[in-house]
Amino acid sequence: MPSAEELGFALPVATREVEEFVASAGWDQPTQIFALVATETMIAAAPEMADQLDPVASPLTPLAQESLPAEDLGEALARIEWPEQVVGCALVQEIVVLPPEAEAALPEDEDGARKLAAEHPDRREARLVAAVLRDGGGQSCVMRLRGEEDEVFSDPSLAPNLIKALSATFA
Repeated sequence: MPSAEELGFALPVATREVEEFVASAGWDQPTQIFALVATETMIAAAPEMADQLDPVASPLTPLAQESLPAEDLGEALARIEWPEQVVGCALVQEIVVLPPEAEAALPEDEDGARKLAAEHPDRREARLVAAVLRDGGGQSCVMRLRGEEDEVFSDPSLAPNLIKALSATFA
């Protein structure tokens, strides 16, 4: 099993792998969640996969889970329980991004804010991937802005509330 430090270094790579996997299916995808399992654990459980997995190049292996229900994301995350072999998780969600001044002008009402954001002329569609490790030793976020030439950003502070909700799935 890789050390906590090795897993922490591997998390941003796994986060980008998840985003690239989902991106290969195009836009307008449902919210998806992935279990992150140590590649060594995967090989021990399924030796026939040893020629397909490289624990040195990819210490973490993302495993797609069933799509999350269309209901409230917070409620869906609150019901998740991971087996001990899962050392982390990643969530992929398509979102609308607004310029800071437009975001500051959004109403407190969630439905009103969602409607206003969807109609705002400066909105950008994006795909956000947030990932955490079970032990709290790492978090990672990748965002792809939709456009003629998609822009991709990595910053672990992109989605603090989502990171917190994902971490709570391991509590």
